[in-house]
Amino acid sequence: CHAIQGVRCAAMNEPNWKATLIAAAHRDYETRKRLAESGGLFDGYHQEMEVVHAENDALLAETFDAIGWPGRDKLGDDGASAAFVILQHAIGVPQLQRRGLALMLDAIPLGHANALDAAYLSDRIAIFEGSEQTFGTQFDWDENGLLSAAATHTPGELDERRASVGLPPMAETIAHM
Repeated sequence: CHAIQGVRCAAMNEPNWKATLIAAAHRDYETRKRLAESGGLFDGYHQEMEVVHAENDALLAETFDAIGWPGRDKLGDDGASAAFVILQHAIGVPQLQRRGLALMLDAIPLGHANALDAAYLSDRIAIFEGSEQTFGTQFDWDENGLLSAAATHTPGELDERRASVGLPPMAETIAHM
């Protein structure tokens, strides 16, 4: 049974996946916020953030093993959102991100996950693996100190792909940035 910050497991040692994942995502946010305020978040991968991510990665892998994709049907919107946050931040375990993406893609047609989350995760995986992204969701600071979209494949079809998952045209996103 995996317990995070005092969230206790239910009867018969079955974890309360929803509460546990929400607590884990909250810990991620709180750690990120505190480290950002102190400036520690912006000087490489902070050891404390890495520890939180590693614990959350193990929890999410355990969740996948037990219940598959922790979607809306099983954990409601807030539980599924917490699982997605943890998965997005599982940067040290790319195989977990790929596993989660596969589970999400299976859950989308059933309405238990959404295509927009899958698009963000797909792009994030591509960038961390050194590939071009598909939906143009990942940005980074360029040599001029501006946020710029990471490279995408077939840029002429980008807005069509973005629209297919509910994203606005890239020009609107860049203007907003």
